[in-house]
Amino acid sequence: MVATKLLHLKPNSFLPFSIFSPKLSSSSSLPKPFILSFFSSGQTQTFSYGPSLHKGIIPPQTPFQTQNQTTYQPEEEEENLIDEKKFTRIFHLAALRVPANDCFALENRIRGHLLNWPRVKNIARVPGDEIEEEMMTLLDKRKDGEENNDEGEEFESLVLHRDKLVKEFNYRGFVKFKNLAKISRPGKRKRKEKKEDEERKGTERKEFCVVEVVEEEGEGGEEEMKGLLGEEFKGGRKWKGSTRLLLLDERYGDKGLEELPEAIKAVLVEENGENRTSTIELVRCKLILFYDYWLMNEILEALLPEGMIIPSAFETVGHIAHLNLRDEHLPYKNVIAKVVLDKNKPKIRTVVNKIDAIHNDYRTMQLEVLAGNHSLVTTVVENGLRFHVDLATVYWNSRLATERQRLLSGFNRNDVICDVFSGVGPIAISAAKIVKRVYANDLNPCAVEYLERNSVLNKLERKIKVFNMDGRRFINAMFSSEKAHSITHVVMNLPNDAAEFLDAFRGVYRGQPRDKEFNFPMIHVYGFSKARDPEFDFHERIRIALQEVAVNVEMRSIRLVAPGKYMLCASFILPESVAFAESTLNV
Repeated sequence: MVATKLLHLKPNSFLPFSIFSPKLSSSSSLPKPFILSFFSSGQTQTFSYGPSLHKGIIPPQTPFQTQNQTTYQPEEEEENLIDEKKFTRIFHLAALRVPANDCFALENRIRGHLLNWPRVKNIARVPGDEIEEEMMTLLDKRKDGEENNDEGEEFESLVLHRDKLVKEFNYRGFVKFKNLAKISRPGKRKRKEKKEDEERKGTERKEFCVVEVVEEEGEGGEEEMKGLLGEEFKGGRKWKGSTRLLLLDERYGDKGLEELPEAIKAVLVEENGENRTSTIELVRCKLILFYDYWLMNEILEALLPEGMIIPSAFETVGHIAHLNLRDEHLPYKNVIAKVVLDKNKPKIRTVVNKIDAIHNDYRTMQLEVLAGNHSLVTTVVENGLRFHVDLATVYWNSRLATERQRLLSGFNRNDVICDVFSGVGPIAISAAKIVKRVYANDLNPCAVEYLERNSVLNKLERKIKVFNMDGRRFINAMFSSEKAHSITHVVMNLPNDAAEFLDAFRGVYRGQPRDKEFNFPMIHVYGFSKARDPEFDFHERIRIALQEVAVNVEMRSIRLVAPGKYMLCASFILPESVAFAESTLNV
């Protein structure tokens, strides 16, 4: 048996034969579903084109010969969450075995009749059939026109001859090659390092598909070729050199030569007809797809109960996948996390789930580690900058990266920025690359510590002044100092409470002479709204906090956080009447 390694898969639960078909748009150009009979039970089912866990044959060594679906049970032990072997599927295909040199030319000619499955290459290699030209010259017994005089002796292929030499070559052979023994036997240290490298590669990279040749053309194939090419055709091909397998479409898995499309017949006639000897042959092969082949959604659909919504979206923070599971998913949280971890390695090494909403003043989330490494300290790269983050003690939201980029695009090199709720510095540090000066503040001491670390890490500490105080005190301190007239932008990215801090701006210039020229800062405040008209609702809350009726606000909807809950950003220039108001904030 010849085996060709390409990919890898494994099934856990085989659904009762409900039809699984990828969701396609009405304008899809894929062929209509057709009948396939790959099931070991012999029953015929209608499926759409392409691989599926509902198609193919389950290997006999698995306990799923009855083809009964067993979904994941929440009480199962963590180490036995998923039996990857149960996701293995076998598909019977036909392939053309062709010389390696002609492979790509033939592929272009019959591309429309080749296997067109995701992540599966149309061309498969046969292990052990890769021979260099120099070796062919040395091993070919019939080179230079020499003929074999012994009629009973059958010519060995290059692969078989090479294997024979390997078996006969023992330690005594080193007598003729004195240096070969030394070269072929590396030292203990090198052998140990090589073994460790192989083990590491084995854990990081798995096959997700294997192609095995199970049946070659044989005598029946010769008869078919003679019927196609005529009685002059000489069978008994003698392969000289490397070959490839061109995997044909699944529709031709059980077809004979006469049933193949005319395009493939034309190639056979042209390539094999000139010398009346076979250079292309039709072979039967098995395509084995393993657990690593299937997508995350396909695995979860097989594992979770029928009708349950498949959780497919998660936030990525460095090497951490942050899930927000529904209540119905909680009994299956461990298996969901295991699949997410398996399907996103090596980028994802930890999977966590938020177990409660954010209620504390420091905006930290209560997270439960479901799979992988239990460390919540990671490094995030954004806008070409690196940020160290500890999700257990600070807040980070990768989904706001686009909004932060939009905000930064409005800054220039003459600006001075006040970031009232800076966190670990995604806005403050990114702005420091653009503007003249940044004043960053946060109430959380852990966030301030990471803010200082990140500013040093990105070599921007000279342009950032860090504060650790309440937001109102920070606003009052900044606008009471001599720095007040240089501030051009104030960022208030605390959507839950930022609007309530706007009253701190009332009377910030009360002690200044009004006849002096002022450049009032642009304020960017973020907030949530569940109202029917979220922009109007957020605008009203801003006017109430400022105690000002006429506030010209530029409103922008950022994203839908939850059903009926919007995140918005309001940008406005601080009104003069508010800055010089008689009543000010006593802190």
